[in-house]
Amino acid sequence: MALRRGLSGIGASSSKATGSRLSVAILVLLSVLNPLVFFVGRGLYVSDQTSGPPKQNLDWRERLALQSFRSLLSREIMDVITTSKADLESLSLDSFRQNNVSGSWKVTGLETSVDNDTTYQKATDIKQEMPAIKDGKVLDDGHSQSLDSSAKVLRRQLREERHEKRAAYLLQQDDEASIKLENAAIEHSKSVDSAVLGKYNIWRKENENENPDSTVRLLRDQIIMAKVYISIANMKNNSDLLKELPTRLKESQRALGEATVDADLHQSAPEKMKAMGRVLSKAKGILYDCKSVTGSLRAMLQTADEEVRGLKKQSTFLSQMAAKTIPNAIHCLSMRLTIEYNLLSPDQRKFPRSENLENPNLYHYALFSDNVLAASVVVNSTVMNAKDPSKHVFHLVTDKLNFGAMNMWFLLNPPGKATIHVENVDEFTWLNSSYCPVLRQLESAKMIDYYFKQTNLASGSSNLKYRNPKYLSMLNHLRFYLPEVYPKLDKILFLDDDIVVQKDLTGLWSVNLHGKVNGAVETCGESFHRFDKYLNFSNPNISKNFDPNACGWAYGMNMFDLKEWKKKDITGIYHKWQNLNEERTLWKLGTLPPGLITFYGLTHPLEKSWHVLGLGYNPSIDKRKIKNAAVIHYNGNMKPWLEIAMTKYQPYWTKYIKYDHPYLRSCKQTG
Repeated sequence: MALRRGLSGIGASSSKATGSRLSVAILVLLSVLNPLVFFVGRGLYVSDQTSGPPKQNLDWRERLALQSFRSLLSREIMDVITTSKADLESLSLDSFRQNNVSGSWKVTGLETSVDNDTTYQKATDIKQEMPAIKDGKVLDDGHSQSLDSSAKVLRRQLREERHEKRAAYLLQQDDEASIKLENAAIEHSKSVDSAVLGKYNIWRKENENENPDSTVRLLRDQIIMAKVYISIANMKNNSDLLKELPTRLKESQRALGEATVDADLHQSAPEKMKAMGRVLSKAKGILYDCKSVTGSLRAMLQTADEEVRGLKKQSTFLSQMAAKTIPNAIHCLSMRLTIEYNLLSPDQRKFPRSENLENPNLYHYALFSDNVLAASVVVNSTVMNAKDPSKHVFHLVTDKLNFGAMNMWFLLNPPGKATIHVENVDEFTWLNSSYCPVLRQLESAKMIDYYFKQTNLASGSSNLKYRNPKYLSMLNHLRFYLPEVYPKLDKILFLDDDIVVQKDLTGLWSVNLHGKVNGAVETCGESFHRFDKYLNFSNPNISKNFDPNACGWAYGMNMFDLKEWKKKDITGIYHKWQNLNEERTLWKLGTLPPGLITFYGLTHPLEKSWHVLGLGYNPSIDKRKIKNAAVIHYNGNMKPWLEIAMTKYQPYWTKYIKYDHPYLRSCKQTG
């Protein structure tokens, strides 16, 4: 009663008390009533309406508590409790059921979404398992505990479902990763060369080693290190190693021999390699010093580099010598033919159709050579591809040594209906040192020293190709005297002896040279055929008169207009520049540089298919160009009659040689 009066007093004096006192009282009251809120929440919600009967499905304990508390609390207190009802609603059973049906749970601040149908079904199952509450029926005391345990069971089931879903997702991810790995492995297996699998065959031991030269390289490395340690042992006076290392070094060198792959090694190589390894290990423990080893290796590298440079110079010299010498078979042929020619009577030495030699209406060729076999190929290939061989006239000039052989060959092997004539350059009395600057220079002491007193050609000069005996022969310079050699002719086609004619050449005589003297194929598509590659443009005589980028052209097949030659005094121009170059300051020896100068501005370019060059040095010429060419030229060192010739180009030349000729067989000349 006292509590009731106290509370009533509080309610009666609420209009007089301050707001702060009322708030304190309310807080105290709520702290007392907090444990009962869960049970009275529903009753307060129902009794919030002042009129109307209470809900029939309200728990009887809740109704009893409500009635008791309503009699204790004043109207103001009830209003406060009713107003704060929304804050307590989330703890009510109705709120619990609504949340259960909606399928949304809030656990430790994280919202977990669950499928509504599944959640509703589970809530229904739990509701069926709960004791029935119907129309005022009294529930047993364990109803609240059963309700709480059912909610826990539901939450646990939901957690298990989430775990199962997560596990299934991870398993799916693992399966996808495994599939990706399998696919990658399959793709990788496709790139494996199945041929390599053969190396696992016990009957193919040669394929067991992926590096067939690994043992060879190891032996070479051991030899190098042995030389290094021998050098260090000499410096440190280690007599024991100086005895053992050289012995093992010689053994390893003999075992290595000329082998380049492991299969070529001597059968004793593995034992020698092991023995050398033991000695090197011993030497390393005694002699190894980083500075000493580095110094020895550097000295060996410098020595090897000097040896390589020397060998390159020797190789250049030897290749030049091989290119300019005559093979034994051709020399034998020349000697046999010379002997036979000297046995002939003067009447037997004459060629037929000599009246054609000065007929300007025929097609005349100039060929200067000391190689009988090469000259025969030029004549034979031209005649065999000519439409009318009877209109072709060949003017051959050679030296005294080969004059008899050249005559005898064409007497024995006449070029069909074509006309041929052979002359000796030594019989040209007008060609003397007083008229020809080149002859005067060749007879000078400086030129003789340049050619014959060079003590070490292999290591002394970088211009060995210009120090060639062919430049001493006037056959090489006779091309600048064509009007003097053939004064009655108007046009002449000059041919080198290292060419092969593949098509009829009569069309060249109808080419309009447009007032030029020289008709030739230009070679400026290749950088080494520009003027600056042949002439010394640091000399003012050259730089003032010529363009360094001017297009060069090729000797070997040239159509010369001898009438224009005489008008423009080409031979006089040649003499002028040859005199200026007496000290070889304008160009090196040879005929192409003075030819470029002499015919500068006087050369008409021919269509490139007339003349294809490079078969004596270029291994990658297009076969179609060779096939379509009227003339192919073996310019370079690898002449087709030499052993150093490129075999892929030799058939174009050998097809015009009859190797069954008795003289060729006796001299063992083979194709």
